[in-house]
Amino acid sequence: VQLQASGGGLVQTGGSLRLSCAASGRTFSNYFMGWFRQAPGKEREFVSAISRYGASTDYSDSAKGRFTISRDNAKNTVYLQMNSLKPEDTAVYYCAAGQGVLRTAPSSYQYWGQGTLVTVSS
Repeated sequence: VQLQASGGGLVQTGGSLRLSCAASGRTFSNYFMGWFRQAPGKEREFVSAISRYGASTDYSDSAKGRFTISRDNAKNTVYLQMNSLKPEDTAVYYCAAGQGVLRTAPSSYQYWGQGTLVTVSS
């Protein structure tokens, strides 16, 4: 499956962004989807994940209460609504797809998008 992330940009502290990830090539609903991010000089970290039909979601502690993941299987797209953004949210955000049981470890995801840059200014 091919993944194309978009929606990143520059936003002020406290602002919002919605990231999108469009999938193509395989049956989208066969995959659980995740968002990860990587800040300069840091390792890639889990942000959020959603099960194949959206019944289950998971969030990192830093994302809970501020970010919301959702998916539209008819549009082959997964979203990440990010509110109350902070400078520490600055990173390249990646979407990823995996098969089987929803998991948060990067190694559980077989397909990755190219990333979209989110910059939060203070």
